[in-house]
Amino acid sequence: MAKYIGKLFLAFTVLAAVFSSESVTAQTARPDTVYSGIYITSIHDINFKDKEYSINLWLWLKYKNKKFDFLHNLEVPQAKSVTTSYSTVDSSDNRIYLLMKLQCVMKDSWAINNFPFDRQKLRFSIENSQFDSKSLVFAADTLGKHFDPRFTLRGWHIDSLNVSTGIKVYETGFGDESLAKPHTEYSNFKVRVQLDRNAMGLFWKMFLGMYVAFLIAYMCFYIHTDSIDSRFGLSVGALFAVIGNKYIVDSSLPESTTFTLVDTLHGVTLIFILAVIIGTSLSLKMVKREQIEKAKKFDFIFAQVVLVAYIILNAWFIFEATRY
Repeated sequence: MAKYIGKLFLAFTVLAAVFSSESVTAQTARPDTVYSGIYITSIHDINFKDKEYSINLWLWLKYKNKKFDFLHNLEVPQAKSVTTSYSTVDSSDNRIYLLMKLQCVMKDSWAINNFPFDRQKLRFSIENSQFDSKSLVFAADTLGKHFDPRFTLRGWHIDSLNVSTGIKVYETGFGDESLAKPHTEYSNFKVRVQLDRNAMGLFWKMFLGMYVAFLIAYMCFYIHTDSIDSRFGLSVGALFAVIGNKYIVDSSLPESTTFTLVDTLHGVTLIFILAVIIGTSLSLKMVKREQIEKAKKFDFIFAQVVLVAYIILNAWFIFEATRY
């Protein structure tokens, strides 16, 4: 009897070990890998006001699990719209090879502190909307180039393009009450494009009117003291011209709570035109006291100080903007 009990106990021990091994295997099962690559053919329609840009690209995915079905489960989180203009699937060799041509309108936040000497980072990423990181992870296909060197982005230079993979955490369980902590992790494939703007032409196009307005106000110091009314009129006119120029420039940019280069240059110009008006007022006071020579000398010295200080400040702010 003891012999049979011993055998029965041994059988239960073996079964328990088998089930425990299967449980551990299930818990440590690795997610399937999706090898992903990208080739950008065009970036265009960069719209600062609406915070968007358009991108055309080839995307390929290689994986074994047929349930992934990227034709229907492809998620582009930052896209306003995604159009698949072409797709092909090769399921030979027990592996799925999916090639797609995508046209996307992407939303992004622009760094405009140093506009128009700004550098922008465009971001593109994909996920699988059905399977989280426990079932699927991405691996980047880094072979070859990732963009067509023949296509040019007008006004911009592509400084770098980096592809990588990562995990994006959503702070929600999507209604799953069994989760101890309401969060879900999805693997993603990410692309980051660094763009540098060819800015000098755009800079003069936007700020030439502002500088001309300042020079008009500055020329007031060389108008004879008998025409003091003309000096005030030119200064006030230049003041409104700078304000109008700023409104025109701001209309092409998104709203910003920070003080940008555009705000700085216009603010400095307004302050210096105000200084011209103050200088003209002091000169008028000297003329009324019949101190004509003193007024002329004051105009000459004050004009040089204003011009040199204005040039130095503008050069400094522009230099600081081009450094970053």
